[in-house]
Amino acid sequence: MKAAVITFPGSNCDRDLAVAFERIGAEVVRVWHKDAELPKGIDIVGIPGGFSFGDYLRCGAIAAQSPVAAAVKDFAGKGGYVIGICNGFQILTETGLLPGALLRNAGLKYVCKALDLRVETADSAFTSGWHKGSLVRIPIAHHDGNYTIDDEGLKRLKDEDRIAFTYADNPNGATADIAGVLSANRRVLGMMPHPERMAEPEHGGTDGSVLFRSLAATMALA
Repeated sequence: MKAAVITFPGSNCDRDLAVAFERIGAEVVRVWHKDAELPKGIDIVGIPGGFSFGDYLRCGAIAAQSPVAAAVKDFAGKGGYVIGICNGFQILTETGLLPGALLRNAGLKYVCKALDLRVETADSAFTSGWHKGSLVRIPIAHHDGNYTIDDEGLKRLKDEDRIAFTYADNPNGATADIAGVLSANRRVLGMMPHPERMAEPEHGGTDGSVLFRSLAATMALA
């Protein structure tokens, strides 16, 4: 399994994400946002959290115009796996790879804490290590995590079983408590919580490691 982890100016979780991939045996290649092409032989692209370009304009809006964003869109369009975490989720919505938008938290405050998520589907490479309905504890750290989508889009997500995670106790006002969603082909995941920050015992828990192990298991069968 070979993973590319992208770094933008202002990314601050890129190393954490790279380490989480390495812990499940992946070869990790670091990619700068000005790179117009992804390395050959990539199985998955990871877009980390942080504050790309200082969160100017809308969060993720400038990063979505970086040269590497076009390469990621092309990679995803050919069936490649992509995960965007926190700011990475924001970038994925700005590129159009995922529906909806991430708005300012309903409480207008930055929220940083560990909380419970409910796994809404086990039918994806990212979530197959859990059972539908499982409760997992993963931290959040965001100011603009209020996932918003119109009624038609929400119905489509529900009908197509594309809601990956919901909050057990909604911290930001997100529509239908949504914490993470999948693309139509189920190979792109965006989520606001940080599984890479709960991936080893020293973090205080290992629930997040299940996501990375699920990916490794899927890649091993490919």
